Amino acid sequence: MKFEVMRDSLLEGLNDVMKAVSSKTTIPILTGLKLEVTKKGLYITGSDSDITIQTFIPIEKDGEQIIQITETGSIVLQARVFNEIVRKLPTNDVEIEVTNQFQTHIRSGKSEFSLIGLDASEYPLLPQIEEDRQFFMPSDLLKSIIKETVFAVSTSESRPVLTGVNWQVKDGELHCVATDSHRLAKRKTAIKDLPEEEYSVVIPGKSLNELNKILEETSSEVAIVMTQQQILFKTGDVLFYSRLLEGNYPDTSRLIPNEYKTTILVNGKSLLQAIDRASLLAREERNNVVRFSTMGQGFVEVSSNSPEIGNVEEQIQAGSIEGEELKISFSAKYMMDALKAIDGQDVKILFTGAMRPFVLKSVHDDSILQLILPVRTY
Repeated sequence: MKFEVMRDSLLEGLNDVMKAVSSKTTIPILTGLKLEVTKKGLYITGSDSDITIQTFIPIEKDGEQIIQITETGSIVLQARVFNEIVRKLPTNDVEIEVTNQFQTHIRSGKSEFSLIGLDASEYPLLPQIEEDRQFFMPSDLLKSIIKETVFAVSTSESRPVLTGVNWQVKDGELHCVATDSHRLAKRKTAIKDLPEEEYSVVIPGKSLNELNKILEETSSEVAIVMTQQQILFKTGDVLFYSRLLEGNYPDTSRLIPNEYKTTILVNGKSLLQAIDRASLLAREERNNVVRFSTMGQGFVEVSSNSPEIGNVEEQIQAGSIEGEELKISFSAKYMMDALKAIDGQDVKILFTGAMRPFVLKSVHDDSILQLILPVRTY
């Protein structure tokens, strides 16, 4: 195998695939990257067996030649070392040549590295995915869906299925739900040309966070293909595969109350800032709890009290307050996460009582729902 490649294009590809490489893998070859040169260009693959990312560098792009191929072939190179070498090469022209015994020479300017490679035939193959059931989504929408749900996944491995986000395709809509059993985030979206059949898959939160980093650099459409074990996201020249979590995701629709005793409209940004200030004094061991209560004349009060440090009270003008008076306590972090997901819009908060879950929605948009369980302090 022998080819020349532009260093900046190679780095761009490496930036994406390195997101899938883990030093903690139990399969030694997965600490490496697979480079495969064909007549079309260079494929680079990285994987930790849960996530697999493949990027493609074509021979030419926008009329400019990026790769010159002398001989096709494939090799696996130590990911961290290869990535660092490419980063620090002196010129933009890079020549990579594999000689006998997988010896790999990397030349640039006056600098030459020799690495011991591994046999690419031992690298795991990409998952096989039938692409007849794919659907498309703008990358901005996909980024929003991830941002509005993934923060609520569980970090505890005691119920592995809750460490992922449940994506359900039904009735022409995509429903995405995450819960750690103390809070819940839900986003529903109507998407054209969804698969006819109903799907319910659970995508690991970690995979969605890594996917989000790749999407930051793109504004193109994303093709999505779901199967029983894997989900594939395709954008530009990048393929992102993720393993799905096994197990049945709980039916969360029963958690969402149908009727409410108190409804408050309030500016999301003002409330977020007030809770942020109140949480400065919320004691750590009390799980960062703040109190929220209705006052007269259309005000709500956000307060926090720490016997060792002091207390804070702040009143906020609500847009409207309907129904019963209310005093409730909740985790400041959970409330702030929920308000950030709704992103500074005016918020409708629906309460069913001091010890029942309450719901936050955007006043302007019914597609996002956040639910939080209160904390007993009164």
